[in-house]
Amino acid sequence: METIILAVVIAVVVLGALGGLLITSRLKKPLPPPPPSKPDLTAPPAEPHVGDEAETPSDEQRRTIEEVDLPGGGAPTTVEEPPAAEKAPEIEIPEPSAGRLIRLRTRLSRSQNALGKGLLTLLSREHLDDDTWEEIEDTLLTADVGVRPTQELVERLRARVKVLGTRTPEELRGLLREELLKLVGTDMDREVKTEPESRKPGIVMVVGVNGTGKTTTTGKLARVLVADGRTVVLGAADTFRAAAADQLQTWGERVGAYTVRGPEAGDPASVAFDSVKEGKEMGVDVVLIDTAGRLHTKTGLMDELGKVKRVVEKHAPLDEVLLVLDATTGQNGLVQARVFSEVVDITGIVLTKLDGTAKGGIVIAVQNELGVPVKLIGLGEGPDDLAPFDPEAFVDALLGD
Repeated sequence: METIILAVVIAVVVLGALGGLLITSRLKKPLPPPPPSKPDLTAPPAEPHVGDEAETPSDEQRRTIEEVDLPGGGAPTTVEEPPAAEKAPEIEIPEPSAGRLIRLRTRLSRSQNALGKGLLTLLSREHLDDDTWEEIEDTLLTADVGVRPTQELVERLRARVKVLGTRTPEELRGLLREELLKLVGTDMDREVKTEPESRKPGIVMVVGVNGTGKTTTTGKLARVLVADGRTVVLGAADTFRAAAADQLQTWGERVGAYTVRGPEAGDPASVAFDSVKEGKEMGVDVVLIDTAGRLHTKTGLMDELGKVKRVVEKHAPLDEVLLVLDATTGQNGLVQARVFSEVVDITGIVLTKLDGTAKGGIVIAVQNELGVPVKLIGLGEGPDDLAPFDPEAFVDALLGD
């Protein structure tokens, strides 16, 4: 009995060992590959690996680039070249200043001859009574000739017309021309002083209130000087307007003039001083200093203008101080002129926008008030529309043809 039990135990142990070996061998076998999944048509194609063979080319004929339907019209894309660097502005040759006023006479006469024609019409009346002479006075006052010059002109006209007797249109025109020339003045020195005898450069300072076209006038004056064969340095001493220095530099670049400028809101006197210093070192003929526009009623600003003048004169005396007046302001321009002349000793007047007003009498009034000649007049917005003042051409424009 014991023998049978032992045989059964041995048989169970042998069967267990055989079962363990079978399970172990099955675990060591590799797992079968997963079933193939459906391809993802939305996924991008896989990148080829190094060593992968290229796909065997198909027998389909290849298309040229002209046959391929490209987006945007099918034309081949062109590569734009980078923009070329900006060229330096070309130097312009300004029109000579001599004879400019003659060329601009037609433009001047269009706005000014209402004064001359009005006077000639009144003087041509058969009977010149007191009422007519009052109308003549009113015509002159309306044209901003001023009270005292008007009274002088009327007195002289009354005396000469009485002696003349009969009055033909030609005689009246000649008579009026003579009297107007006396008022405008033919014996005043109207040359802009830019060539001192004993030194170089000539120094010109340009002053005026806001809005008179002062910076533009400075640029145009540079063109006048360059046209007459002078070399110029521009001083941008208007440091209160950010655009003023840029504007002046643009004017200078067009004619080859160098511009000295300082920091925005910097000291104007320092810029003016440096401008004269640069002009000396460069050996130029003229230094033009553009000052900040200021109200004639502001005492502090006017004192600062006096400081600019004093600082510049540490180098050399000023040869010209030109006051820019807007001809359309009329009698208010006289007030401005009076205040500026007290601060910086004005030596000449520049009348701008004279083509935009019928009140040409301001020429007579400002000269009579200050004893300072009108030296330049502006007759338009063109770069060469600043002309030396010619009394005879001006009076002829007043009277018309």
